[in-house]
Amino acid sequence: MPTFGNEEGEITVSQRADGNRIGFDLGGSDRKCAAVIDGKVVFSEEIAWDPYFESNPAYHLEGIRDSLKRAAAHLPSVDAIGGSAAGLYVDNQVRVASLFRGVPDEIFDSHVKNMFLDIAREWGDVPFRVANDGDVTALAGAMSLEMGAVMGLSMGTSTACGYANESGGITNRITELAFAPIDYRQDAPADEWSGDLGCQVQYFSQQAVSRLIPASGLPIDHELSKPEQLIEVQTFMKAGDERAAKIYNTIGTYLGYAIPHCSRFYHIRHLLLLGRVMSGAGGEMIISAARNVLDDEFPEMSASIGMSTPNENLKRHGQAIAAACLPKITRKPK
Repeated sequence: MPTFGNEEGEITVSQRADGNRIGFDLGGSDRKCAAVIDGKVVFSEEIAWDPYFESNPAYHLEGIRDSLKRAAAHLPSVDAIGGSAAGLYVDNQVRVASLFRGVPDEIFDSHVKNMFLDIAREWGDVPFRVANDGDVTALAGAMSLEMGAVMGLSMGTSTACGYANESGGITNRITELAFAPIDYRQDAPADEWSGDLGCQVQYFSQQAVSRLIPASGLPIDHELSKPEQLIEVQTFMKAGDERAAKIYNTIGTYLGYAIPHCSRFYHIRHLLLLGRVMSGAGGEMIISAARNVLDDEFPEMSASIGMSTPNENLKRHGQAIAAACLPKITRKPK
């Protein structure tokens, strides 16, 4: 098992709530932003967008700019900006990111790679940091729970899964656990982007919900977008439909077996679950089903690992709020 201590480049949030900050989270079906003043959230918002298959990077750029301006309107000044997005980011450069999967390779380097560096310059080069959404999810968990050894798992359009170490921080290690395998069957479902088999994203996201709809028997049009399909499933769940409950129970069972697997690589004291899939009664059923698996088959582990969801607002906006804490303000806030 790897050892996680105070490492070079570690990001903690104990002293990262000062000043007037913007946090943003770029998901596959919505982009979120938050305005934070000295640790207090004064504004948060989410706006629908569809970046995955957009070939023109101007679409992404203008969407990010719009969210930042919306948050800035609620601040007297902007002292720092932090962001969360799927993919790998090194010194704020986009290296590999599913968010920009639709952008042709021949224009990626010239229009996407330095996008966040360009945005930072537009804001007067205030402290600016973008991190993998899984890592920021874990950071949100550590903030919420005020503890370390937290794995954060956000079930949204894709999967954001990361780890906050024993001291409650994230490091410069490259992680993208959405594409870590948890199902080693030869016929496990393939990820639509990476092509890899049995990745977490196929089991803990809107993609998982959509994949399970046919087997559930729910009369939902497969031509609907995945976010629309999730809304339909949630509607059936609210009505007490057992077919919808089976979808959530299955995802929870997946989770119950995935936790021991992840525990081979990470010391987990608590698993915090966020994202649209976790909203409402379905989220409660996912936790219950996962706990049943742990209690029945891994009782010692079950007793040592907590599992919870935050309130509804933090479920949907927690990543944006945690992202606001990523940059360190080196000059005195105005």
